Amino acid sequence: MRRRGSDFRRSGRRRISNVVWWVLSGIVVMLFILILSKAGHIEPRPSIPKRRYRHDKFAEGMNMTEEMLSPTSVARQVNDQIALAKAFVVIAKESKNLQFAWDLSAQIRNSQLLLSTAATSRHPLTLLDSDPTIRDMAVLLYQAQQLHYDSATMIMRLKATVQSLEEQKNSVSEKSAKYGQIAAEEVPKSLYCLGVRLTTEWFQNSALQRKLKETSHAASKLTDNSLFHFCVFSDNIIATSVVVNSTALNSKSPEKLVFHLVTNEINYAAMKAWFSINMDNLRGVTVEVQKFEDFKWLNASYVPVLKQLQDSDTQSYYFSGHNDDGRTPIKFRNPKYLSMLNHLRFYIPEVFPALKKVVFLDDDVVVQKDLSALFSIDLNRNVNGAVETCMETFHRYHKYLNYSHPLIRSHFDPDACGWAFGMNVFDLVEWRKRNVTGIYHYWQEKNVDRTLWKLGTLPPGLLTFYGLTEALDASWHILGLGYTNVDARVIEKGAVLHFNGNLKPWLKIGLEKFKPLWEKYVDYSHPFMQQCNFH
Repeated sequence: MRRRGSDFRRSGRRRISNVVWWVLSGIVVMLFILILSKAGHIEPRPSIPKRRYRHDKFAEGMNMTEEMLSPTSVARQVNDQIALAKAFVVIAKESKNLQFAWDLSAQIRNSQLLLSTAATSRHPLTLLDSDPTIRDMAVLLYQAQQLHYDSATMIMRLKATVQSLEEQKNSVSEKSAKYGQIAAEEVPKSLYCLGVRLTTEWFQNSALQRKLKETSHAASKLTDNSLFHFCVFSDNIIATSVVVNSTALNSKSPEKLVFHLVTNEINYAAMKAWFSINMDNLRGVTVEVQKFEDFKWLNASYVPVLKQLQDSDTQSYYFSGHNDDGRTPIKFRNPKYLSMLNHLRFYIPEVFPALKKVVFLDDDVVVQKDLSALFSIDLNRNVNGAVETCMETFHRYHKYLNYSHPLIRSHFDPDACGWAFGMNVFDLVEWRKRNVTGIYHYWQEKNVDRTLWKLGTLPPGLLTFYGLTEALDASWHILGLGYTNVDARVIEKGAVLHFNGNLKPWLKIGLEKFKPLWEKYVDYSHPFMQQCNFH
């Protein structure tokens, strides 16, 4: 075969390469055009959902517009100025700067009018509209700062005001407690009158004395342990009468009741006269009246309280009222807490040597149930049967005793449950066996400087009967009618209602809602009661 010339072969090969080059160039141009067209048509990004802030729900509940929520809100700036100005108005008035307080109040009204106008027109406030008002308020707020009405000064003044009010409150509370204590200790004129008239009647009316002697056949009942024996130590004739009357009227077997009343020399004749006159109304109850001055064993060599009364420091503490610059509250300095009628409860076995069990009643109680079941309660070899009062923490031992004293701290549990005097069942057999009166003497002598406790007979009672007290059902003894509110359902179920506290039912300051519970056992129609204006 004849081969082609070399020139012919080169030109064919060149044509093919040119075609390939043009094709590739066209493809590149087309790709470039396509890229340019895509760059000119940018697809929108998917919209990002609006984030819901945690304050949005709160803002919906308020009367807040979008304009007020804006960071450049003029309305919010005006509102902030008004709030600050109101605070300055209060401080300006306290500082006696009444003119400045009036200027602030006037400007506050202008700012409020501006906001009100904008709200009515439904157009947002603009800086142009509000600029004069904002400037005027700013000038006043700056002036307030120059007058030291800034936050730090406000805090200091408020603290001083709070301290001043606290001091006034403490002063008023102290005076209220003092006058309340005086009112509680006051003997009402009507009660004093009754004592005088009854004493006169006793010594002038020989028939009363004969009537009392004629009841001597009941003397055997006074020591009969098969009967129900109650003791009351009091110098209040009407209060004692209510205790006896209410117990008799609510008893299923009043003829089995024996009341042992102990009073003082002053009220002895009056007490005897009253119960002699009213003996026929007692439904067969036996009543014995004694005076503690007749107890020969009751002397300073045996009784620590009588011995302490001879001490000059004790006399000064209770009777002068000036030896500690008034630091001790008046209720702690009441001389009645040294009264033998108050402390005689610790000597019941000596007062009634033939008795085995007695129920002790305070003279500020009312009995509204039969109490005979108390004498069949098993005290489990304890001496004292009492209702506990530790339903709340403040009625535990640490409330009444000084636990900073090592003697108290080492002998008694501070969280031990307290109980109340006023209605107590005493097993006198166990009392004598355990020498409970000796325990009382020990603690009373340790407290000669009043460092173990300060007030009353309950603290020494808690010490004396520690570990010797049997808890009774709470319905036997309802407390608080002389100082607080007591539920009517609790009162209805209670056997003995106790008007403990200063608000005694025979005083004008007594709680009116509870007085009828006591007054229904008082015979206001009695001639002596009417003569002495009892009502």
